[in-house]
Amino acid sequence: MTTTPPVLSQLVDESAVIYSLPSLYLRLNEVINQPDSSIEDVARLITEDAGLTTRLLRLANSPMFGYHASIDSITRAITIIGTQQLRDLTLAISVTDTFNGIPSTILNMQDFWTHSITCGITSRVLATYCREANVERFFVAGMLHDLGQLILCTQFPEKVTEMIGLSNNSGQPHYVIQRQVLGFDHGQIGGAFLKRWQLPQNIVEPVSCHHQPDLNGQYPVGTAIVHVADIIAHALFIGAGGEPFIPALDTASWDYLGLPASILSPVLKEVDEQLQDVLSILS
Repeated sequence: MTTTPPVLSQLVDESAVIYSLPSLYLRLNEVINQPDSSIEDVARLITEDAGLTTRLLRLANSPMFGYHASIDSITRAITIIGTQQLRDLTLAISVTDTFNGIPSTILNMQDFWTHSITCGITSRVLATYCREANVERFFVAGMLHDLGQLILCTQFPEKVTEMIGLSNNSGQPHYVIQRQVLGFDHGQIGGAFLKRWQLPQNIVEPVSCHHQPDLNGQYPVGTAIVHVADIIAHALFIGAGGEPFIPALDTASWDYLGLPASILSPVLKEVDEQLQDVLSILS
């Protein structure tokens, strides 16, 4: 390697110039954080974007939520699903439209989002079994866990190609090679980038630590869930997140969740039931 490894903060700063937080999500955050705002105010803002409205309603009526009665309006979706939860889903939908222009020779975007959404759904299902509140934030964290891969591909495509070659030749996971070459991995890049976007720490930390769950801080459950969900998504061989190997499971993370091995079968069944509908909506 003859080039100087990029500094993480510089990489994030340069990427933030190219990719900004979706404006509708910013406006939605502002409205939700106003103490005198109402459900109608939130719904009115969302319905300004017809495409987003359609996708949110399709998502609300998908097997991911499993409601028997039809949700036919954003107001009803907010009432049933929750304001914070719908905001998180808005972010998930918006981000898929934000990143583009990555050469398919480096990363197949359809495969990437398929893997990412699989991880998001798996994270959400695991969070449900762990009886966590607002499982949508686990969906978002799982879905964005490999965002750092996209940033690397846009900023340093030649270096990414070189690191993939090193990974394939050495048999070492891509994230290990990234640490050796760059001094950090795509999880840390994604976490730093989402922090720059001022997303909450309960999303930033699981993204940043999904390959190093022992480094978790305030949100060990979220980090453990996204880590385990990523392993499951890789093991299912659905899509590809830029990693040629199935990452090693951190057994301490699995033990921390306190879930029996017997839940894996129903978890996989739920993921399978939800995946195709959510993929058709988001990717």
